[in-house]
Order: sequence, then structure tokens, then C-alpha cells
Amino acid sequence: MKIIYTDALVVGAGLAGLRVAIAAKERGLDTLVLSLIPAKRSHSCAAQGGMQASLGNAVKGMGDDEDVHFQDTVKGSDWGCDQQVVRMFTHCAPKAVRELANWGVPWSRIQKGEREVIVNAQKVTLTEAEAAHGLINARDFGGTKKWRTCYTSDGTGHSLLYAVDNKAISMDIAVHERVEALSIIHDGKRCHGVVARCLITGELRAYLGKSTTIATGGYGRLYAVSTNAVICEGIGQAIALETGVASLGNMEAVQFHPTAIVPVGILTTEGCRGDGGLLRDKDGHRFMPDYEPEKKELASRDVVSRRMTEHMRKGKGVDSPYGPHLWLDITLLGRHHIETNLREVKEICEYFLGIDPVKEWIPVRPTQHYSMGGIRTKANGESPQLAGLFSVGEAACWDMHGFNRLGGNSLAETIVAGMIVGKHVADFCEQQSLVVDSELVAKQVKDVEQEITALIESDKSESVFEIKKAMESIMMDYVGIFRNGPELEKAVAQLQALLLRAGNIGLSCKKRHANPELVEALRVKRMLKVALTVACGALARTESRGAHAREDFPQRNDKDWLNRTLSTWPDIDALAPTLTYEAIDVMTMELPPGYRGYGADNAVAHPDTAVREAQIAQLMTELSAEYGDNIPKHIKQAALMAFSVPSAYQGDNQRLRMGPEAWEYKS
Repeated sequence: MKIIYTDALVVGAGLAGLRVAIAAKERGLDTLVLSLIPAKRSHSCAAQGGMQASLGNAVKGMGDDEDVHFQDTVKGSDWGCDQQVVRMFTHCAPKAVRELANWGVPWSRIQKGEREVIVNAQKVTLTEAEAAHGLINARDFGGTKKWRTCYTSDGTGHSLLYAVDNKAISMDIAVHERVEALSIIHDGKRCHGVVARCLITGELRAYLGKSTTIATGGYGRLYAVSTNAVICEGIGQAIALETGVASLGNMEAVQFHPTAIVPVGILTTEGCRGDGGLLRDKDGHRFMPDYEPEKKELASRDVVSRRMTEHMRKGKGVDSPYGPHLWLDITLLGRHHIETNLREVKEICEYFLGIDPVKEWIPVRPTQHYSMGGIRTKANGESPQLAGLFSVGEAACWDMHGFNRLGGNSLAETIVAGMIVGKHVADFCEQQSLVVDSELVAKQVKDVEQEITALIESDKSESVFEIKKAMESIMMDYVGIFRNGPELEKAVAQLQALLLRAGNIGLSCKKRHANPELVEALRVKRMLKVALTVACGALARTESRGAHAREDFPQRNDKDWLNRTLSTWPDIDALAPTLTYEAIDVMTMELPPGYRGYGADNAVAHPDTAVREAQIAQLMTELSAEYGDNIPKHIKQAALMAFSVPSAYQGDNQRLRMGPEAWEYKS
């Protein structure tokens, strides 16, 4: 049995995992990262459009700050988020962008003077201030009041991942590639590390650390069509679930992106619509203003995806061999803009569709894109149930996204959460000793070894590939954009049947090393458990909130459902998770539940909402009486909702403010 020791163990080498590793290494801790693939090929690299941070440099971002970003994010979450976490995030996001600039990210920059943009299908001339020349630029994204999405053309994730990975390399952070974590080593109270398998040699290793951080990304590949990389299969969430102790949060909260290309499901960034692109139906009609006259194509992602689906259901989709789709029209942006700011989109269209988006419309439809759910953590990133187990990024339910994520907030979360949680990981490692229980380690390695041996020696005949394909179809057909009770019941029953079938998998290839069929067999049962947490959570939640849209329960029901779903797996033979619920306390909210701004306001109010609104009004009256119209920001924040971040990030963010003559740079 090979045992490898470290201080800070990180599973996953995307942006979130690397940023945690950097924070730990900065404190002089021995740090080790495990990755399925080379770090620079992590799925973070696929993010196109940008990273939200309230810099307020561009003229269309003037007046932006943490307060506006906070309000946008809370409304975007449909009040399902942890508002203290959102405050932490919006406070630190500008610091993260500037740190990345120092690490070499080539952010697109403002050029002073006039520039022509497309706003609401019309050419508009903006005049950027001379004082803003050379500062980081921002583009428009859905669900936001200001232009705040910082970008590097449409390859933002690529730029960030290369810069952050290069930073990790410069710090001599070790990354063990082609290694997959299959089990968490724990004693029911404390996490000690993971059992991992080398995908090349088949060797099992025990990695022990003072802390273990799961940063393995989302679970989009539970679905037949997804914008996610093929490695995003939810195994990080699965191994946490299989502890029987750690809980997963809001697993039914799955986001569909409006504009993935048909048929392959590759993403075209929200930046296409943020820069002025339009959605059209089979008649060439721009239909989004009919549904959302204020925000149109730049409504929140969950809203646009539902409106597109509704429009296709009315027969307005374009028929194709792959089913109906709609058109994304970016031709009005012009060749120079597309080849400068949307060049990845252009290449995707050329390589996968054989079209030139400068001249032709892009076939798109909503496709699974993001997982708001994940390993439930406290605000410091640690599991409430297993000490020493941390999670960050899309693998986690931190929970800043609630039931819907705004575009640009995911890249931002990977870095910001990595910064904040990384500090707490380092604190934990400095305060704790490495625990080595050789008997416990040997038992958990033996359990995985026996699982592999059983698969290799099995004479049964179920195909892992058929089971996986069936699971993907069930999730796509029954647990999609629109959900209802009968279809969700079918999903649960059919997934449970597949989980039973997974016990009879037989392999045609009996090798223990470099065996893709064995890899799939080890994953599929774990994936089915994660799929069941999604389907069971969706069936139980009899309301519509954010990306969770129940056709049979169309109201957002704050009275009965203003809570967070927690899923645990009761035992190895179970066929369904145990669901419990964590209340979201209205009386601690800075922004009580209200109208999101889309469609009819049909929410069922929580009884504490009016009480909290009155309490906030009284607080503001008292503060105004003491301070007048200039209430100090920190005093107001402490009164409404206190939050804390590590001391290194507590300082105010600097922004341009309009002075009497031109822009000024002020705190």
C-alpha cells in the first residue's frame, strides 16, 4: 500500500483548486494537487465570456460597486443563496481581477474616446473617459444592472487558467496528473485524505493530508448533452456523498445555458448576447422582447432558456434532423468585432458547423451547463459534518449562486472562493496535526481494491456503456429545463433500476491498468447516486425557484420552500438519498425576498419578509437620524448584515468616480 503525505491536499487542478493550492503554498505548507488531466486542460479553460467584478471603469459600468453586484447576484439566485457569502464574494471580486492582472492575465482594456457598440439591436456611440484609458474593460451580461464582466476576448477561462497554473508552477506546487480520487478516507468525524487510482498503471494510492479540498467541478455529464467537458461527471460530489456523513446541497439546482450550438452542445458565450447578438425564430423574428420587454436577450440565463423552450413548443423552432432549434444572430456586430472579441465563437462555428457567423446565423438551443449544487460547506469552505474536508468552485455548494447563477459569476467564484477558502485551508493546516491511522487507511484502500477486483472477475453481462447512456437520456428527458411530478417519478424509478443493474456490470477488458472500461465502471455507480440526488431533490421540491422550474408548481413558494436541500446517502445498499432541509433565515437577510423582475410576480411570501423589511426600514431611519445622508458604509453594513473576509482582503476597493471635470480615482 503506497501512502503519500502532505499538508494541503487538493483534488482537482482547475482554477478553484489551483487557487486554494497557491494560498496554502504561500503559507509555507506542503501542497499537493491531484488531477485527472494536465492542469492546463482543466474545464476552467473552456469558460469564454468573462469574470464579474464591480470595477466600474467603463462608462456603462459607471456607478457600479459591491452593493449593485450583491443585489444582482441575490436576485439572480432567486433568493436561494447565502447572502453573507455573496457579500464576501462581491467585496473580493475586484481584488481578484487585479491580482490576476499582476499574474499576467491580458485583460481587454479600455481605449479613451468614442467607440461604437450594439445595444438593443441599435448602434450606439460610447465615449470612454481619458482617465479610464488602459484600465480593465467590461462587457454586458445577463441579469446585471451594469456592464461588469471583465474579459479577454472570448477566451477568458483560457487566459486565467494559464496564468494561475503558471503561478502554481513558479511556486513548485506538485500536481499528480492522470490520478482519480475514488474514496474519501475518514473516521466519521474527520477527513484524512483520499484513496486514488493512477489511470495509467492502475496503482491504488492513499493520499493523506491535514486538509483535503474537493475542487473537481460540476456534474453536467449526467446529461446526454452538456457544455461540460467529458471529465465533469460529479465524482467529487459522489465520493463525498458515499461517506454517508458529508451532505450535498441543492443538487436539483441545474442550469441550462441558452446558446449551445446544435447538435454537439458546445457553448457560444453569453458575450455574444452581451455584445449585442439577438435570438431569432424560424421566421427570423426577434422574439425575446415579446416575453421580457425590459431585459430581452439579457434576462437571467434560466429565464432566457425557459423562454426559448416555450417559443419552440409553440412551433416557432427551426426543424432539423436533431430536433428544433433557434437562431443566434451576431452578424450585426460586424467582422472586426467578431474576429477580435468573439474569435473562439467564430472558430467553433467554422470547425463544428461549417458556417461563418459574420454572415450566417448560429443554430442554438438551451443545453445543460452548470451545477449550482455541490458539497455543502460553511462560509469558510469546510464541510459542516467532516472536519478537514473542504470544497470550492463548482464542486461546492458554498452557497453564492442559490438556484441560478449569473453569467460571469462562475469564473469569479473559482478565483474568489479559492482566495478566501484557501486562507481558511491554510489556517486549518497550521492548527491541526496530520493524523495517520494505518488501520483505517488500509481498510479503505482494501474496500476500493475489492471493488475493482469484483468488476475484473465478474462473469455478469451488464454493459457499463449502455447503463451510462440510459442514465444520460433519463436526466435529459425527465430532469431538464421544465420539470413535473410524473416525469420526475419516472426518472427516480428508472435511475434506481439502473443502480441495481450497475451491480451486475461485466467487463470485456480485464486489465487492471490503463483500462477505460474499468474507469467507466468505477464511475457509473457513483454517477447514478449523484443523479438520484438531483432527481429526488427535484421531485421533493414542489415549487419553482431559479433554474428549478416545476410546471405543476409554477410559484416560488417562500412560505414553504425558502430552504436549502441537503442530501446524504444512508448506506451502501440504499437506492435513494436521505433529504433534509436547511432553512434560509429571512431575519438575517440584507435583501429580503422580492420580485426578480421577470414575468408575473407570483411568489408566495414568507411571513418574516414583511417583518424584516420593517426592521430594515427602522434601522435606516435610526442611522439617518444619527449620520444624515452620509451613513458610513461600514456602519450601514454592520447594521444590515455583518460579514467577514480574511484580513488580507478587508480593504476598500478603489474605483473611478465622476469628478467635476473628468473621472477621478477614489476609494
